[in-house]
Amino acid sequence: MNGPLAGIRVLDLTTVQMGPWCTRILADFGADVLKVEAFEGDSSRYTGVPRNHGMSGSFQHNARGKRSIAIDLKQPAGQQAVLRLVPTVDAFASNIRPAALARLGLDYDAVRKVNPSIVYLSMVGYDSAGRYAGQPAYDDLIQAAAAIPMLLQRSTGQPSFIPMAAIDRIVGSAAANALLAGLLARAHTGIGQMIEVPMFETMAQFVLSEHMQGQTFDPPTSPAGYPRTLSPHRRPYPTKDGFIAVLPYNDGQWRRFFETTRKGHVLQGDPRFADMASRTANIDALYEMVGEELQHRTTNEWLDLLGRNDIPCMRPHTLETLLDDPHLADAGFFRWEEHPSEGRIRTMREPSTWSETVPPTGQFAPRLGQQTREILAEAGFDVNAIDELIAQCVVKTDATET
Repeated sequence: MNGPLAGIRVLDLTTVQMGPWCTRILADFGADVLKVEAFEGDSSRYTGVPRNHGMSGSFQHNARGKRSIAIDLKQPAGQQAVLRLVPTVDAFASNIRPAALARLGLDYDAVRKVNPSIVYLSMVGYDSAGRYAGQPAYDDLIQAAAAIPMLLQRSTGQPSFIPMAAIDRIVGSAAANALLAGLLARAHTGIGQMIEVPMFETMAQFVLSEHMQGQTFDPPTSPAGYPRTLSPHRRPYPTKDGFIAVLPYNDGQWRRFFETTRKGHVLQGDPRFADMASRTANIDALYEMVGEELQHRTTNEWLDLLGRNDIPCMRPHTLETLLDDPHLADAGFFRWEEHPSEGRIRTMREPSTWSETVPPTGQFAPRLGQQTREILAEAGFDVNAIDELIAQCVVKTDATET
């Protein structure tokens, strides 16, 4: 084991996207993440088009570096097996609804009885103190609850969802931060605790920190909504042969943009564009002018001209071209690796770089139950006890386990 979290062990009872994204961050930094799965496996194993059943592309990226143990938690013997693992770990992470965990005998009170210093992370849809507590929560539902589709309606005319499970990953990242803070607190005090990270409240803060605007004050100074990011003209602009993203932001960048396009007079004497506050209030008109101007040259011509004048710009990628981005190639972001069971796969490294405690690389997603035997052995089960659990269908091993 190496990396900044080497020596930290996490019992991972998470599924789908949010929870696995959280614990994947910890695994990337070197934590030993024990992924507890039902016999059918995490549902994210089966999305997309895998090479082998149960090893989808998204699972490859969300489960890398983890170890898998398959347990039937509906059986008392399975619940007891998990509780035998608890004293061997530093943290417990789950996005199973609290009521379901309580029925399984794996709520915080039950877990801390066998490990009083445990840091127990519960990722939920809604804060337990509110009336929505316990309701189902998925990415699309939380996008709706946090006003994201209606923000898109204000900017595009049509309510829609962000075309990725962005909320799961945003909240999963927040949960990883909270868990790490809990572990740091325990290192200072020796005290474990329960941490609840709700999706709805996390995203309400995420959205409103930008869009509350004048509703921050009493009395309000303006309606809610940040005009610049809500402008219908804020988008990649068409050029003569494609698209370009351009963002003049400060006074100097706007001045250089209009001087470069030989329209320097636009900013002179027009109070609508005199400073950032005025430009924000009149952003639709300003962005519309930018869009009209950008149609007159090719994307390459604009990239050259704007780049020489230090005006922020970027060629929009497609999913396909992003895989071939030259900067990512320079940074060694993508790697081709030989997975023990899946053959050659494209992996992405942890994006941060470290001078000393370098995060481990070349870690792979486990097959279902691949490490069942070794994890149980680490918790004190002998070979006969493990064989008996397998025979009783309490635990399951990967068919190719060695």
